[in-house]
Order: sequence, then C-alpha cells, then structure tokens
Amino acid sequence: MKHDKMMNIAKKRGFMWSSFEIYAGVAGFYDYGPLGAILKNSIINKWREYYIVREGFYEIESPTVMPEEALKASGHVDNFTDPMTECKECLEVYRADHIIEEVIDKEVEGLTNEELTAMIADEEIGCPKCGSQLSRVWNYNLMFQTLIGAKGKKTGYMRPETAQGIFIPFKRLLRFFRGKLPFGVVQIGKAYRNEISPRQGVIRLREFTQAEAEIFVDPRDKTHKKFDAIKDKILKLYPAEIQMKEGEPIEISAEKALTSKIVSSQMLVYQLYLASKFLREIGIPDDVIRFRQHLPTEMAHYAIDCWDVEVKTERYGWVEIIGIADRTDYDLKSHTEHSKEDLRVFIEYYEPKQIKKLAIKPNMSKFGPSFKGDAPKILKALEDIEAESVNQAIENEGLFKLEIDGNSYELLPEHVNFEEVSETVRGEKIFPHVIEPSYGIDRIIFSVLLHTFTEDKENDREYFKLPKDIAPVEVSVFPLLNKEELVKVALQIEDDLRLKGFIAEFDSSGTIGRRYARADEIGVPFAITVDHESLEDNTVTIRNRDNMEQKRIPISDIGEVLDNLMNYRIEFEDL
Repeated sequence: MKHDKMMNIAKKRGFMWSSFEIYAGVAGFYDYGPLGAILKNSIINKWREYYIVREGFYEIESPTVMPEEALKASGHVDNFTDPMTECKECLEVYRADHIIEEVIDKEVEGLTNEELTAMIADEEIGCPKCGSQLSRVWNYNLMFQTLIGAKGKKTGYMRPETAQGIFIPFKRLLRFFRGKLPFGVVQIGKAYRNEISPRQGVIRLREFTQAEAEIFVDPRDKTHKKFDAIKDKILKLYPAEIQMKEGEPIEISAEKALTSKIVSSQMLVYQLYLASKFLREIGIPDDVIRFRQHLPTEMAHYAIDCWDVEVKTERYGWVEIIGIADRTDYDLKSHTEHSKEDLRVFIEYYEPKQIKKLAIKPNMSKFGPSFKGDAPKILKALEDIEAESVNQAIENEGLFKLEIDGNSYELLPEHVNFEEVSETVRGEKIFPHVIEPSYGIDRIIFSVLLHTFTEDKENDREYFKLPKDIAPVEVSVFPLLNKEELVKVALQIEDDLRLKGFIAEFDSSGTIGRRYARADEIGVPFAITVDHESLEDNTVTIRNRDNMEQKRIPISDIGEVLDNLMNYRIEFEDL
C-alpha cells in the first residue's frame, strides 16, 4: 500500500515516528524528526504568509494551561465530550461512534448516547479486542486536567483549542485595532485532547498543533473586499442537503455557492477558497480535496454554518484537516456573561440619530435615606438597565428587584420617577460575529507526505515530490567522486549556500547514483554536483529532482539561480 511505503520512508528518513518508543510508546503522541520539524515549520510559515502577510492579520500567543472558569464560560467543561463505551469482560474502553462506523461503514456522528447504545445492541457489535459485550454509552470529557499552584487549590486544563486564548483578551485586541471591524487575529500552537483510544497514527493525536484565525466581523456585514477577485473560482462542495440524499459532491463557483445560499456569507466562501489555494500550494491536489458541510445533527451549538475541508486518504478514507465555521457571537457573549466584562464593540452610525426614550430619574429625597451608603452603586447599576424594564416591573409587581455583588435591593415607586427624553445616538454596541478557519497542522503534514509520495517505476525510485519552497532540504551538494580536490570545492559551495540562507546538505558516501536516490527520496528539489570539469572552468551540474534533467551553471551563479528557482521566478527549463 502507498500509505505503508510512505510511512516507512517517513520513519526511516527522519520525518516522524511514534513517541517514547524505548518505553513501548504511548498512543496519540508523535515526534517530528530532523526533516519533519523543518517541513512542519515550512508549512506553518507558509500559513503565516497567507494569513498574516497577505490577509493583514496579527498573531498572538497565549498560555497552553487555562483556568477552569475560562473553559467553563466557553462550554468546554460541560460539553467537550466524546461518547465512550467499555468492554464488560476485558474492560478496554473505546470511542463508541468510531467502533460503530468501523462495523457498519456509516456516519453516526451527532447521534445521542441512547441511540448509539441501541445501535451497538441491534448490530451486535462486540469488543474489537476480545469480542465480549460492550457497555452502555456515556460522555467522557476530553480535556487534560491539572492543578495550578503548589497547594493545587486552582483547577486548570491543558487548552483543547487555541481559539479561547484569542477571545479572552478581546478588549485589548479591539483597542489594538482601534475599535474598528473587521479584523483578524491568529494563533499557532499546541492543543491537547485526551482521546479515548487513538488508533489512527498521526490522524488522531492527544497533543497536536493548530493554526487558527478568528476574524471578527459586524454581523450585519459579512462581505469580503476580495470576493470579486475569487467569485469565479470553482470549489468542490458537499452540502448537507446533498449528503442527506446520499448524493455526490458538486463543483460550483464561489459566487453561485453564495447566491444559491449553499454557503452563508461572502466571508465564509472566501475562507473556503483560501484553504483550497493553500493546500494546493503545499502539494495536495484538488482531486483529493472536498468541502463537507456539517449536517444539522453535528453542527456545533455555537455555529450557523460550518464546513470541514477533507482530504481523501488510502487508509482512513475522507479525513478532516481544516474546519471553517461561522461561530456567531457565542464566545464573546458567553465570556461577557461569566466575566462581567463588556466585550461588545461600539459601531458608529454614518449620521447621528435623534430618538425618544424613557429615562429613570431617582427621587433622591427617598433614595438616599432608603439605601444609604449603597445608593451610589445602585445608581451606577441603573445606568446599564433599560428604564422600560424597571418601569414595567414597578407597574406590574409594585417593585423592581436588583442584584449587586450578591446583595438584593428593591426599588419602590417612591424611589424613582420616569420621563421621556430626547437623545442623540451616535452608534450602538454590538457583539461581533466570528469567522474561524482552524487548520490541523499535523493532519495537513500527513496529507502532504501521502499525496506527494511518488512511485516512479520507470526510473525505479520512490520519493516525496514536495513543493520546492517547503522541502526540508533545499539543495544537496555532491562531489562526483570522493576525492580531496572535489570534496574541498563541494564543501565550500555548501558553506556558501548556508551563508546565503539555504538549507544545504553535503553527501560523499557511496556512488553518485545512490546519493541522488537518497536526496530524491526525502524530496530535495535540486542537487549540485562538482566534477573534474568544475576544477577547470568553475562550473557545476545542477540536477532537477522531478525529471532528473541536468544543466551546467557557473559556481558564482549558484545562489542566484537557486533563489530564482525556489521562489518560482524561473523554471528549470529556463536555465
């Protein structure tokens, strides 16, 4: 299988391998080796080029440990769960929906625990390990819990996503962006999910890297300034309606997807296009990419539209590698409610409006004596309460109850008067909506390796056909023969290239054919070979990985030629 061959080379040549191997390993953890770490950073830097340089967003970095109250507000403490089942005999635990899907080959995400339990019984699904009966299904929280401080009095969790680290400091971010919408903030870093039984290699990890952007927009304006430039681009969409009819994905223009109301906004369509362009640029072809809309049963409670960018794999079928959602105002509203900090944005009108409204006028001759020292804070609280609601409560119930710092106060008719006033309104406060593209970097790396892995039977070689600007090693430098005079020139060229910023690798071991094969295998796009002719005319051979063509160039031009090739200013054929 292509998958097995790819993973064998990836492990052998230092891209990735299972963690803690000398201690029998731990499922759900992977190391990136010398080449894998460079590849990962190259893909992350490409992502930064897209979202920070081109889109104009800014990056922040927040802690990976979060206090319980922050994740309580986000809903993770109560809702971040997966359905679990346990073998009644061997006590092995499994993720219930995955066990069912493997047996009946049908999506069951979004079904209730009761429905999953019934399905296990109806289909007579037993323990994969020993075949015994499985228990009822229950919820299991995926977060790693920890204790903060020497005495452990404060509960914390390893963050399950990077997004909350952007929502929580929203007031400071809003000030940084001068209070104007829309704006985007990104974060790249580790997230943690204590998966029940990760059995899909790098596809399902307990520690993984996310690259997320949170784009804050006015809920009344989800247009995108670049939409006209991409409206004719074709996307392969798999809408929820077609999925429910068991139909096939459709190819449709960005504009048609919007006007047909398949996708909810220009902003969301644009993010779908951006994701497809990014994946194509790092080596994943269009024909293995699709955009699958979440079904009503699996749509997150905070989202009004959500799409998974999926890549087809040989072993695991369609795998989600990016999620793109309209999270609405759920997060900012929830953090406002729990923290008591106002996370709204003031939106100024083009022209001020004159409105009439009911105003509260305290009767201080009664107010002061009744509430004494608490009067100032009650008056302050009343500034944020609609006068209409106070008036209605007094008219209907004879009083208005007010809770401040755990204390309860009762406003009676004698304490307040109401009058209609004219007011100039220059704007209003709103909660922004959030458009979120969330990239799973580890799954993307796996997909890149899988889909760039090339079996060239004609030339009896297997190699990673990585795009040249993300290849871990950019150029190999070889002496044709392992002779001192050739080795000396080759080493000098390697040093010069490294000083110019290239990741260059010298190799003099074995025949030149074997060295080319080793370089090809790990995806090195170009090779420089020093031969006897080089000693006479200061030229070298440059070889192209993909078609194995060779040309001669002056030693003095190597840096400039490679720079032009790596940055796609010229093609190899142009030399």
